[in-house]
Amino acid sequence: MKLIGSLASPYVRKVRVVLAEKKLDYGFELENVWGADTTIHHSNPLGKVPCLIMEDGSSMYDSRVIVEYLDTLTPVCKLFMPNARDRADIKVWEALADGVLDAAVLVRLERTLRPEEQQSAAWIERQMGKVHAGLAVMSANLRESPFCKGNHYTLADVAVGCALGWLSFRFPEINWRADYPNLAKLFDKLSERPSFKDTVPQ
Repeated sequence: MKLIGSLASPYVRKVRVVLAEKKLDYGFELENVWGADTTIHHSNPLGKVPCLIMEDGSSMYDSRVIVEYLDTLTPVCKLFMPNARDRADIKVWEALADGVLDAAVLVRLERTLRPEEQQSAAWIERQMGKVHAGLAVMSANLRESPFCKGNHYTLADVAVGCALGWLSFRFPEINWRADYPNLAKLFDKLSERPSFKDTVPQ
């Protein structure tokens, strides 16, 4: 397998963390989808990373699709639970974490790709509202549990950890650690895992 992605993308990081946790071998090809010479469209018509190239040459894209597939490849560190409701709960956590990222990414793109005089303060405020609302719900749902899904390390923790790490990387002005100490505690614990240490965004 070959993973096409960037070192800064939180969605790519999620896949890399899962690959590490599952102890799967793969090649990693760096790609800047914003570069004039990008070739990502040859593998993913949507022009996004991550994109996983399979042994038969076919492509798999969207981080949520990729990580769910990867969890089936080996019994090492199962990141989904067999019970349908538990599995759905984990996917809701992932959707929440990815939704926070989606909104924050839109803000970053507005600020970095659009001339300042064309930027919409209302649009930025709307997206940042989603970020803050998502963080509040994460904290409320986590409570004092050791992991997002009770006592079990799952994909929910991977998704939340990658989201929090990227916010610290790109939005240091969001003081989520002080506002939500339970999320900070979880993030610090996740950051000690080799899979997280080896994939810090840069």
